[in-house]
Amino acid sequence: MLGGFARACRAAGLPVTADRERTFLQACAAVGVGERRDVYWAGRATLTSSPADVEPYERVFTGWFGGRPMHAVSGDEPPAPTTTQASLEEPETSGDGDSEGDAVRAAASAEEVLRHRDVAGLSPSDRAAMRRQFATLRVTAPTRPARRHTRSRRGEVDGRATVRAHLRNLGEPTRIRFRNRGVRRRRVILLVDVSGSMGAYADSLLRLAHSVAQAAPRTTEVFTIGTRLTHVTRALRERDPDRALLAAGETVPDWSGGTRLGEALDVFLRRWGRRGMARGAVVVVLSDGWERRSPELLGEQLRRLRALAHRVIWVNPHRGKEGYAPVQAGIVAVLPHVDDLVAGHSLAAFQEVLDVVADT
Repeated sequence: MLGGFARACRAAGLPVTADRERTFLQACAAVGVGERRDVYWAGRATLTSSPADVEPYERVFTGWFGGRPMHAVSGDEPPAPTTTQASLEEPETSGDGDSEGDAVRAAASAEEVLRHRDVAGLSPSDRAAMRRQFATLRVTAPTRPARRHTRSRRGEVDGRATVRAHLRNLGEPTRIRFRNRGVRRRRVILLVDVSGSMGAYADSLLRLAHSVAQAAPRTTEVFTIGTRLTHVTRALRERDPDRALLAAGETVPDWSGGTRLGEALDVFLRRWGRRGMARGAVVVVLSDGWERRSPELLGEQLRRLRALAHRVIWVNPHRGKEGYAPVQAGIVAVLPHVDDLVAGHSLAAFQEVLDVVADT
């Protein structure tokens, strides 16, 4: 019954992740379920993240458990804190230069605050503002040394070119030739978890993948993972991010479904990875590691993937939350085979992910 209530809250638009649902059940076990009031406050403390979530939570709670709305009978409810936020819209031009400067600084400060907020708890207006900020992300493709050398003004001595120059000069000394290895872009593969437990983050993570695909279209491959593996690189080649995500959504058949990470990675390795796509590549897995089947299978596939790839980076949205510990069975299984475990819950965290990818 309590699990059904949490899922009803998620269906009503509340940012109820799998971790929050588990925390809600633990809170109910701690306070008891005999009193309707105790269940109400346990849910409100664990299933809501902003004042905007209170009204839909009240509506779902009243419809699920019956009775009067709790705000009508909770006389000791603490007053909601007053928060002053600057508008994210561009300030209007006025004759007062100081006022205009203050408004610009306030808007810039609000944008900076928004960059560090968890995308799962954003209101629709803040989410729209954050989507516009994706254009500010700095995407630098990782590189690798090329096999061939190129002429250079400095570097290692090119003995063959130097001798040929001497011969052309009838044996007379001439200037020494140098060479250097060129660089080529290293392939980047992004595996984005779009299962139900990642529903609050999947849209933003696909926008991050779209930014990488636009910056390096020839060396970026994007897949979604859930109950199956779907290749969405072609859909993300659309320049407009909204159209690209719409095309990807029409391609992905298991959006907000179950999770079979181990099986999906096995399919990737058999169909694409061992044929060369993963060899020497930077593989980025964007998932909370919530494996519903065998964590041992997931760990084995990560071991196989790590043997092929240049580097494996695991991006977990819960990694950036206070008190997080990698204790989930799926995360524990993959940690020995992951080079970096980084956060992926905010725009600032997304930039850190791009920096880690670029530095490999």
